[in-house]
Amino acid sequence: MTLIETIKKDAKTSKWVGVLLLIAGFLALVAPLGAGLSLTVMIGVLLLMSGAAQLVLVFKAGSFGEGLLLAIFAALSLIAGGYMLSQPVSGLATLTLFLAGYFIASGVVQVIGAFGARPEQGWGWLLFGGIISFMLGVMIWRQFPISGVWAVGTLVGVQLMMSGWTLIAVGGLAKNAVKEVGAS
Repeated sequence: MTLIETIKKDAKTSKWVGVLLLIAGFLALVAPLGAGLSLTVMIGVLLLMSGAAQLVLVFKAGSFGEGLLLAIFAALSLIAGGYMLSQPVSGLATLTLFLAGYFIASGVVQVIGAFGARPEQGWGWLLFGGIISFMLGVMIWRQFPISGVWAVGTLVGVQLMMSGWTLIAVGGLAKNAVKEVGAS
């Protein structure tokens, strides 16, 4: 297969993956609570797997005394994962509060960074992004526990849709570039 054929094939794949991400994002936006609970369960499973893998490493290495810190992290992962699976609504509430705190902290750091970057070109965009992030975090925090119903699922839905559009655009650009190279 030639390089141009490979790029054409990958451009088509990129577009299809983009379409699938758009659909997943739309579904998350239509049912944000379901998407949020699904993410909570998935994170719970990942935490359980992580904790189990860490415990296997501690016992397999035969260094339980030296690996005490790793064993503690493993136990915390198992406890957090079990909690997320057994109490998905509470787990979603925890994720929502974490998300609010993350947006607030991220916004503060971006605003400080923007003033540090001033007078460089584009510093205003960094400031704008920081203010939006901070305001979003405060909005989620102030609307808690109601925000637990919509915040995580909605934000993941928006992210999936943006990723989908990006892949579709990149696939289109790659296909157009291949046409131009082939025409030359």
